[in-house]
Amino acid sequence: MQRLLFIMITLAALVSPAMGEKFDPARWEKSIAGLEAKDAKTTPSKNGVVFIGSSSIRKWDLPKYFPGQAVINHGFGGSHLEDSVYYADRLVTPLQPRAVVLYAGDNDVGHGYQPERIKDAFLKFVDKVHAKLPETEILFIAVKPSISRWKLVDQVRATNRLISAECEKSDLLTFIDVDAPMLGEDGKPRAELFQKDGLHMTDAGYQIWTKLVQPEIAK
Repeated sequence: MQRLLFIMITLAALVSPAMGEKFDPARWEKSIAGLEAKDAKTTPSKNGVVFIGSSSIRKWDLPKYFPGQAVINHGFGGSHLEDSVYYADRLVTPLQPRAVVLYAGDNDVGHGYQPERIKDAFLKFVDKVHAKLPETEILFIAVKPSISRWKLVDQVRATNRLISAECEKSDLLTFIDVDAPMLGEDGKPRAELFQKDGLHMTDAGYQIWTKLVQPEIAK
C-alpha cells in the first residue's frame, strides 16, 4: 500500500505543475526574441507604459484602445506569472517605463498553482522591476472570472485577495479589480465578454478593462 501511494505521488509530481513541473521559461525564448526584434525596429518611447503577461495582454489591441498613448504590448500567450518575472529584465526594465500593466496568473490557476505561489511570483516581479526602476508604478489586473475556468473561481478569488492585500502596502502598486464588472446579474461571467473558448475576451471584455485601466495610467 505504501509503495502504491509513493508511485501515485511521484506520477502526480511529474504531471502537475503545482506539484512538480520544472519551471522552464526557455520555452518562450522565440516569442521573447520576436518582441525584442520588434522593439529594435520601432524603438518604443521611454517613460511609456509596458503591458506584459499572458494571452489576454497579447490579444489586447493597445493602439485601438489607447490611441495616441505610448503603450507597448509585451504579452506572450500561455505564459505564467513566473515567466513575466524571468523576462522582466528583457521586456520591462530596458524600456524604462513610468508604469507597467501586468496580467498573469490566469494560466497559473488553470494549471493548479496555489494562490500563495502566484502571490509570491507577483512580489518577485515587483522586486525585480523596482530594483532597477524604483519609481515605476505597477498595475496588476485581477485574474478574471471566466466561463471555461468558472470551477476554479475560488482559487481565482483567493489569488486576487492575496495580491490586492500586497498592493495596498505601497503607493506604487495598484490592484485593478475586474471581477464584478465581468459578472452578470446571475453572478456568473457574462457570455458576451468571451470568445467561443470561454476564456479569451471579445471587444466587449476589453472595453471593460480599458475603462478600468485608462484612469490609472493617465495619473
